Amino acid sequence: MANQENITRVTRAAKRRMSEHSLETQPPPKKRVVLGEISTNVIGNPNLGGVRKTTTARGRPRKCSNPTTLTAEKTPEEYVIEVSESRVLEDMDGDANDPQMCRPYVTSIYDYLRNMEKEEKRRPLADYMQKIQKDVSANMRGILVDWLVELAEEFKVVSDTLYLSISYVDRYLSSKPINRQKLQLLGVSAMFIASKYEEIDPKPLEKFCDMTENTYTKQEVVDMEADVLRILKFEMGNPTVKTFLRKFIRAAQGNSTKNPNLQLEFLCYYLAELSLLDYGCVKFLPSTIAASVVFLAKFSIQPKEHPWSSSLQHYTGYKPSDLKECVMRIQDLQLQKRGGSLEAIRNKYKQHKFKCVSTLTFPTASPTCYFEDVKE
Repeated sequence: MANQENITRVTRAAKRRMSEHSLETQPPPKKRVVLGEISTNVIGNPNLGGVRKTTTARGRPRKCSNPTTLTAEKTPEEYVIEVSESRVLEDMDGDANDPQMCRPYVTSIYDYLRNMEKEEKRRPLADYMQKIQKDVSANMRGILVDWLVELAEEFKVVSDTLYLSISYVDRYLSSKPINRQKLQLLGVSAMFIASKYEEIDPKPLEKFCDMTENTYTKQEVVDMEADVLRILKFEMGNPTVKTFLRKFIRAAQGNSTKNPNLQLEFLCYYLAELSLLDYGCVKFLPSTIAASVVFLAKFSIQPKEHPWSSSLQHYTGYKPSDLKECVMRIQDLQLQKRGGSLEAIRNKYKQHKFKCVSTLTFPTASPTCYFEDVKE
């Protein structure tokens, strides 16, 4: 018994010594690094005046200088000019401090959208009125679009909803013949779908029925909605003219992006919406219309200056010669040679909040030399 107690005491003492030894040899705990202290480079070439961005503890960006070594080949003045020009080009791709501009991958996004807009399943037929429709005409389509613009104004929806609505209408009419009595029903259902896709707080179904003075019941709108979704195979996310216009307007503003020319911007929006009226514009890609709108808006404001530049050619991917047909078509709408009886868009842009751009006096013809390609 005595031997057993001695063994127990020795075992306990050994365990205690081993425990003390392990505490002495245990490495000190690692200091946790605060995430706010980790610095990351802003996307862009730091040798061209990039800014190193550090996130503070509250998640706000803190800017610190990024020293750059001046080489003997450039004077300080030449270096400053190069840095400022590079920053202007980078600014066109989005504000580095605005996560919604997606600056790190904005180029990849627009490359993806340019490929998407060409997909056959997302494109209406250029001649669907002749091939598919028997009871609907291009003039009826124009009247429907004009009414949808009024509906969009009444509901105060974002312009993306309007563009998507008309895209759905054209794609549907490219796939299935429809009776003229159901054309307005198609338009209402298309905007109902688009508003649920784009709007934060879409209007209820009853409001859409009210706008048709209850010509159609709620069940008829729901049934048409289901048919549109089926015909379009639930492919509702489409790049539109407005998608590309955002970037192209920034490129057109050049180094004035911090103090934008609102007249130019609203004139672009006005011309883009006018293009929706014309069935002849259906054959053009959305990016082509967006670039043509910028071309025509710049020419309209400053007719004695060439509206295109190497910068615009780079950012849009279009040369002036690529845009000639589309520009001439939209200019006819601008001068009321087409769609002159459709007033909703013109009345909308007569408002002071849009700088009354539809009331401006526009040049009657574009010089042929302006459509010659700009040298890089």
